[in-house]
Parts: sequence; structure tokens; C-alpha cells
Amino acid sequence: MTVSPEGLSLAAEFPDANREQWQRLVEGVLRKSGAQDVSGADAEDALATDLQDGLRVRPLYTATDTAAEPGYPGSFPFVRGGRPQGSAVGGWDVRQQHTDPDPRRANEAVLADLEHGVTSLWLTLDSEHGLPVAALPQALDGVYLDLAAVALDAGAEFPAAAEQLLAMYDKPTGTLGADPLGLLARTGDDARTAELLAAATGLARRTAEGHPGLRALAVDALPYHEAGASAAQELGCALATGVAYLRELTAAGLSADEAAGQLEFRLAATADQFLTIAKLRAARRVWARVAEVCGVAGEHAAQRQHAVTSRVMMTERDPWVNMLRTTVACLAAGLGGADAVTVLPFDEAVGLPDAFARRIARNTQSVLLEESHLARVIDPAGGSWYVEQLTEELARAAWAFFQEIERAGGQRAALTEGLVAERIGQTWAERSAELAHRREPITGVSEFPNLGEQPLTREPAPARPAGGLPTVRRAERFEALRRRSDAFLAARGARPKAFLAAIGPAAAYAGRSAFAANLLQAGGIETTSAEGTDAAALAEAFAASGAAVACLCSSDKLYVEHAEAVAAALKAAGARLVLLAGQGGEQREAYQRAGVDAFVHVGSDAVAVLTAALDEIGAV
Repeated sequence: MTVSPEGLSLAAEFPDANREQWQRLVEGVLRKSGAQDVSGADAEDALATDLQDGLRVRPLYTATDTAAEPGYPGSFPFVRGGRPQGSAVGGWDVRQQHTDPDPRRANEAVLADLEHGVTSLWLTLDSEHGLPVAALPQALDGVYLDLAAVALDAGAEFPAAAEQLLAMYDKPTGTLGADPLGLLARTGDDARTAELLAAATGLARRTAEGHPGLRALAVDALPYHEAGASAAQELGCALATGVAYLRELTAAGLSADEAAGQLEFRLAATADQFLTIAKLRAARRVWARVAEVCGVAGEHAAQRQHAVTSRVMMTERDPWVNMLRTTVACLAAGLGGADAVTVLPFDEAVGLPDAFARRIARNTQSVLLEESHLARVIDPAGGSWYVEQLTEELARAAWAFFQEIERAGGQRAALTEGLVAERIGQTWAERSAELAHRREPITGVSEFPNLGEQPLTREPAPARPAGGLPTVRRAERFEALRRRSDAFLAARGARPKAFLAAIGPAAAYAGRSAFAANLLQAGGIETTSAEGTDAAALAEAFAASGAAVACLCSSDKLYVEHAEAVAAALKAAGARLVLLAGQGGEQREAYQRAGVDAFVHVGSDAVAVLTAALDEIGAV
């Protein structure tokens, strides 16, 4: 039988399914798993996920989930990209950051990057702690500035840094990086903000008149992201900062089009792929609305975006996993339509990146561009019911926070009066609780840690501006526990140890034993174990292990039969902290009376439990 392609209908023999039928299937799965006994829309809702900013991600999106029309690339509202061609012609700009304070080494690294796939440079300058502004010509020696754009990041020294760059070449491209409000966010020092705003305005007038390929100002949202801001808070702060700069520039005589053309926005890209894609798309949407209100026309209303892989997600422990995180973040930045992308080296949280780490960072982008061909299609996520809906909801949340900042008097006032710090602090406190309870896992740190890893050693990186908003990382509390373990190892010759009392046959304790070992290892605590149901024998094995902490592991049924006796025996044998893997059920109080100090399960505060364990072990 021959079937023509025109007549092929793959679904012709199947009846149409509807949402109610799918929900009934979900009901059955939930009942069988013992998770929940719910039906209809409640069954669907049971699979939904709450995000920050009041957003809720449903498990299924369909054509009924409508969002605002995203338009076309290069056209208002620029959701699908700021340029008509997107990155389809030459890919996005591969921008590598350089922070080495030594001019010679910085120059060697710069040239190596440009010879191996990097298309622009992001130089961090700091005459006190980093690469001196006066050394910029040496760091860029041999660089063809007509081919490679340069983005400067010089803090309060941006006027001098700009002069250095402009003196080196008649027609440089890139950004001079003036960002007085971003500096205020990082340092908390408002004393020179007015002076620096005036200097930034002067630079903008100069570049608008004579340097068409150069932007004077950066709207850097990284200080907010790195303080723990949500996606909407990051965008809201970026929006408020951009509006503040537009006001300054137009008041100084630039047209609205010229003023908008002087800004480049710097945003974080995380390993949350879809949220990053939606964030970049939402950022262009909300900025287009600002531009529309301000009378910015045509291509000038498009937001120029520089995406940087998140420092918040980077880890000191098992830093090799950072390669995976930055790969996903880079992918999301590219799919989200960023004009320039920086992949931070995997050892960035450890110290000054080495040549191998920089090579992996730039090759990550090369693989995604040249082998995965991510730039061939403009906005490939566009049209996804999920992505479009998430973009719309995130844009609305960002706009709401922007309006709150504007009501407070604008970004400068919101920073100096503490509004931004307060809101971001609340957000980070909530997220820290999720991290501590391991509801937001960190692979290689809070989940599946490798206690045998050899820590990387790197030269210390230059100090970054501080005194304003804090800088945070997801892994920092667990890594502090691991440092206590390392100190114990150095002093005693062995790591802190916990004893797992595995009650019954392996089938009864295997799952909870693995769970408990994984949790304890997240705090740098090694485990040893013995199995059986005889309380005296388990207590004897505990005493022989030399451990100070014990954890009971078994099924709820065997706990009822043996947990009280085992807990009491362990206490009598000298256990200073007795844990039980599970919630205890109806026998919880009885177990506590017998000697159980804490219960460890999926919802428990792992940081609190591990801190208590290390305290009892004597790890300082």
C-alpha cells in the first residue's frame, strides 16, 4: 500500500483527547504513587511549581494559554530580538571577561582569547585592587580594536578609563561602562554619585557626536542578582536604572533616540534555562514600553543586552559541575536573544581563573554556536506556549517592581533609602531557606558531594567593590560546613564521622541509609554503618566506630519494633546526637523520649542538622 505524503495524517485513527481526560490520567498516577488523592484541576495543580515573584509554573500549557503578541525580531516590542537578523548572520558576540591585575598576563590572556573564538573583551579595571587604568594600553597591546569591541568596567574610574581607550583608537566599538548607580549599589557610597552622573552624561554626549559604534553607559543588573534578587527584581532595578539614565541624558541635551542608544544592559543568565530565556525576552518587552513612552523611535528602542553566566550559582566545591551550569546558562542566553554573552570560567568562585578554565569558557560558546548551531534560528523558543506565558508573567512582575521603585523616588533613592536592599534581602532569605532544606538542590554540594575531591587552588582574584548590597552564592552555607570538616581533617587526620544504624535487612534500610549518607556528606561528614536488629550489637558497633553522631535508618514498620531500643542503646553508648531518617509518624514522641534528637527527611533543614552534628563532633 502506498500513502502519499499529502494524504498522511498521523492522528487520523485516534480520537481527540481533552484536558479533562488528561487530568484523570494524572489523578491515577498520583493515587498509585501515594502522593495525593486529588481529582480534576486539583490533580493538575498538584504538579505545578511555585517560582519567585509569585509566578507559578503549571505542568502543561496549551494554545488556550495566550500571551501578548510578541511581534517580529527588530520590531516593537522587540520580544523576539532587538535586531531583524537576530544572531543568525554571525552568531552572538562572544565576550570574555578579564580580571587579572597583571598587565602582561592580562595581555597574554586577551590575545589567546581573540585567537581562539572570542569576539569582544570585557576588562575590569581597578587601580587599587586590580588592573590599573594606566595599564590599559599594555593589556590591549596587539589587539586590533577595529575588529574586537571592548567593554570597560572601571567603577568610579570610568572617565580616566574612557580617555585611555579613546586615545588608543579613533573609532573604538563597545561600551565605556559608565554606571554610577550600579557602583552605588555595590559600594553604598552616594557621595560622588552626582559627580559621576555628570561625567557619564558628558561621555554620552561625546560618543553620540563622534563615536557611533560606542556606548557610554552600562546598566549593570548584576549587583542586584548577586545580592540575591529574583528575576523580576533584577529586571525592575535594571529598568529603573535605565530610566534614570534616560532622564539625565535627555536633560543634558541628547534626544530620546540618542540617549537610548547610549545604554547597554547587563543581565545574569542562570542554569534555569526557561526562566533565563523568558527573562531576556521580558527585559526587551518592558524596555520597549519605556522607550515608547519616552518617544524613542525605531531601532533605538531595542534593548542592547549583555548576558553573563551567574556568579550566584557557581560553587567552590566540585567546581567541575560549574561547566555544566554555565553551558546551560549560555544556551539559555543565546536562545533568549542576548546580543553578547560572557561565560564565566568554572573556577571563578575559587580565585583568578587559569588558562584552562578560560579555554573551556570560550569553547563552550564555540560548541553551542558552531556545532549545536543555536544561532541559526531567531528566537527558537518563541511560540512555545510555556515560554510566551512565562515571558508575559515575568514582564508584569518586573514592571510592578519598577513602579514600586519609581514611587520611592527612582533607583538612586531606592538604593540610598534601603528599599532595594530590603526587598532583595527578603527574597534571598526565602531562597536561603529553600537551599538549606535542599528543596533547591546544588549538585556536588548539597546533593551527591564528593568528599574525596582535591580542592582547586588558584591565585586570589582582585577584591571587588563592596560596602553596598551583599554578594551571595547558593552554596556558601554548605561550603562553610565543608570548611569545618576540612579543618577537622587537618587537625585530627580524619574527617568527622557519623554512624548509620541500619535496622533490619537491606530492603528495609537501603533507601533511607543512602539518603542519610548523602545528607551527612553535604556537611563533610563521612559515614560508617552496621546492620541488624539487636540494639546491643548496634551500640557496640557504634562505640567501636569512634563516631559521636548516629543515625537510625530503616522502614517505618521496623522503627516501631526496634527504634526505641536502638536509640536508647546508642545514647547509653555515648552518642551525643541521635538522628532518625524519616519523620517518625505516630511514634515520634516515643522515639524522642528514647533518645532521638532530630528527624531527617526530605523537608528537614539540612544546614541546621549538619551544624548540630559538627558541633557535637567538635569540628570548629
